[in-house]
Amino acid sequence: MIQQTKWSPASWREKVAKHIPSDYPDLEALGAVEQRLYKRPPLVVASEIENLKAELAKVSLGDGFLLQGGDCAESFHEFEADRIIRYFRLFLQMAVVFTFAGGKHVVKLGRVAGQFAKPRSAPLETIDGVTLPSYRGDNINGMEFTALARLPDPNRLLQAYDQSASTMNLLRALATGGYADLAYINDWNLDFVKKQGGASKEYLKLCHHIEESLEFIQSLSNGAGTIDTKTVSFFTSHEALLLGYEQALTRKDSLFGSGGFYSTSAHMLWIGDRTRGLDDAHIEYCRGIANPIGLKCGPTLGADELLALIDKLNPSNEAGKLVLIARFGSDKIAAHLPAMVRKVTQAGRNVVWSSDPMHGNTVLSSSGYKTRPFSRVLSEVTDFMDIVRAEGAYPGGIHLEMTGDNVTECTGGAIDVTDEGLGANYATHCDPRLNGSQSLELAFKIAKKMKAGRDEIRMAAAGL
Repeated sequence: MIQQTKWSPASWREKVAKHIPSDYPDLEALGAVEQRLYKRPPLVVASEIENLKAELAKVSLGDGFLLQGGDCAESFHEFEADRIIRYFRLFLQMAVVFTFAGGKHVVKLGRVAGQFAKPRSAPLETIDGVTLPSYRGDNINGMEFTALARLPDPNRLLQAYDQSASTMNLLRALATGGYADLAYINDWNLDFVKKQGGASKEYLKLCHHIEESLEFIQSLSNGAGTIDTKTVSFFTSHEALLLGYEQALTRKDSLFGSGGFYSTSAHMLWIGDRTRGLDDAHIEYCRGIANPIGLKCGPTLGADELLALIDKLNPSNEAGKLVLIARFGSDKIAAHLPAMVRKVTQAGRNVVWSSDPMHGNTVLSSSGYKTRPFSRVLSEVTDFMDIVRAEGAYPGGIHLEMTGDNVTECTGGAIDVTDEGLGANYATHCDPRLNGSQSLELAFKIAKKMKAGRDEIRMAAAGL
């Protein structure tokens, strides 16, 4: 195990901090904003974070499935209640499909209420001979291609906090106010399936199975409401990128007796593939907080380095603490993932294995748009499940960039978005997202794979 040095919420400032803006024109103003954030109420509390960790601990043991998804980058301009409701509805629809196909509880973890900042591959952008800083997310600078808009503005951090708080408030109300009723969700799924044509017979069969299960649950409760099918637990997550913001919202628990430090900006944070340096600032900050942590694992990460990162982030090998998010690309996953899973499994580390089939499958279309082919996204997920199982571990989750809106950003799927059709509603502020139809179609296809694996286990247990 790695010998850990003393940690504080500010100890990351002594480390190399990649992809954090260093060009704020007024550092005193930035410091003043961080002080104001420090006085703001937490967006989440320690007990909720510990509840998520407990659910993830079950997933790490093969008793559950993690669904994590949402916008590539939230925006100020598109902030509206209807968009949040469409997203939440889609999320619930997918979760129900996974629940009944896999026969396991689905942990619902939104990529929402804080997912604004994005690390960019290039710090500068040139258009028509004019070069300006790249757009880095609405909580840093503006998307408009002007010198003023592209200047980092610390007041955007306050606006991001306020929007996150409002989003969280609505999501909590939706999760507990009756909107998450299983009967509603299955009706929504039936509507989707009926629009898919002849290829949807298997999906329709699953929906009818869900309907029968709901009737059985109602008969068990005998109308007394002893089995809750109307509320859900919904958690939030975002990338831990702007560490000044995270530090300002770090609190030592004094309410629930844990005594640990928590980032109260979200229930879970993850570390991106570009900021996971073992001795760098983002690992330093995340190693000290009690939240569950996600770690993006790409093709440039070796198995030995991964083990060192695991031991630094989770030295006590706590179950539910660490989610390893594999993001290789459909053409690279077979060459890289097996050794990783083998190394971690043989070392006895408690982790959740999750698949991010989005980031490694971005291509430039013939029409000039960045896109992600649906077929490649699906291929990476199915290969992930096969590889993890073959190495004796459990494929426990999926991480998607998706929206409930009818965008045209990823090609393919049953609706068959073509290269030429990408421009019809290409609305992303950063990377291409699956639209509502593609997301739900992907859920049904993955569910088919999950059910097949479940049936194999049953047959083996029965000696057949």
